[in-house]
Amino acid sequence: MSGQPAGTPCWERAELPPQPQLHGVVTADVAVVGAGLAGLSCAYHLAERAPGLDIAVIDAQHPAAGASGRGTGLLGPRAGPALDRAVRRFGARTARRMHRASQQAVRDVLDLCSRLDVPCGLRTGEQLMATRSPAGLVALARQARACRELGLDVPVLSPAGIRERVGVSYRAALLHRPAATLDPAALTCALARACADKGVRFYGRSPLLALRPGDLVGPELVLPHGRLYAGQAVLAVNSAAQALDLPVGTILPLEVYAVATEPLSPAAYELLGGRAGLAVVDAVPLAPYFRLLPDGGLIAGGGTAAVPSGLATSRLQALRERAWARLERWLRALHPDLARVRVTHRWSGRIGMTGDDLPVVGPVPGHADVWYIGGCGGHGLALSV
Repeated sequence: MSGQPAGTPCWERAELPPQPQLHGVVTADVAVVGAGLAGLSCAYHLAERAPGLDIAVIDAQHPAAGASGRGTGLLGPRAGPALDRAVRRFGARTARRMHRASQQAVRDVLDLCSRLDVPCGLRTGEQLMATRSPAGLVALARQARACRELGLDVPVLSPAGIRERVGVSYRAALLHRPAATLDPAALTCALARACADKGVRFYGRSPLLALRPGDLVGPELVLPHGRLYAGQAVLAVNSAAQALDLPVGTILPLEVYAVATEPLSPAAYELLGGRAGLAVVDAVPLAPYFRLLPDGGLIAGGGTAAVPSGLATSRLQALRERAWARLERWLRALHPDLARVRVTHRWSGRIGMTGDDLPVVGPVPGHADVWYIGGCGGHGLALSV
């Protein structure tokens, strides 16, 4: 894989538990590899359900260093393929269950934020899937029909209904609830602190180099300066599964982009949905989207993506610069009040995509007592917690 994601997100750094580098031989009942939301949620809920379980979390860098700390903080339902495709592929009953499960996943995250009292700028509201293009109208019509046939409460908004919420000329939208926006890095770091409070140990700057069967029980995790022997291991490493040669299917690393602005004028902030705390995503996959920040700023994301594997650093950086420039042009054209707003942050992050748009969760074939989770396709904030 070519280097690391670039740029600095707009999220403030949060306090983290101690995380020494792993040296020598260490043992644990459960080893969790990856200190993002998926790995930390796993460690937290294991520690909560089985007090006294010896859990160790290791990470190549530190908590929130990966996709969990570099996201844009959109929390909403929808998981896997679009509903109309899900109906064709899995049938109506399964498609309905998938959507309702994704709604419950949002509620679970909101409940966790409340229980942990996480200072993450959480704003509950609505998520609009809107469009201004003919292709988007076709996609929305298909999804609206699927929602109606499945008996799901996903209202269709007319241009007038959209203008009641946000002052942008969209042609149609679906209204998804429950939904929220938040600071994903703050949530990740808070979850790490909650794990540490329950006795979970952390080891940072300790990338997993290899995974071997243990001599007696459980797997052996090979690290640069030591070994970790565990009864069971959970690999929450997303697209890094390919580098570890794990037989979990193709988890394609996709680099996506975002920019954040200075605080908008109060009038512009309200006009773009500030009071409602909503986010607006496009019906066309990877098209630009936006959300507002509690400090009055705006984040725009999407618009393009790149597969970084095998790209020279200079080539990848050129792609990034073009992606950020396109996002800036898009947000300046979104509304006249954004024409001269200053962009303060530009960054990228990497999500894991699968061929069928479904996450991968389960035991790793050929590796006893080893589990994997990844490939949430950009919906990890809801699906991994």
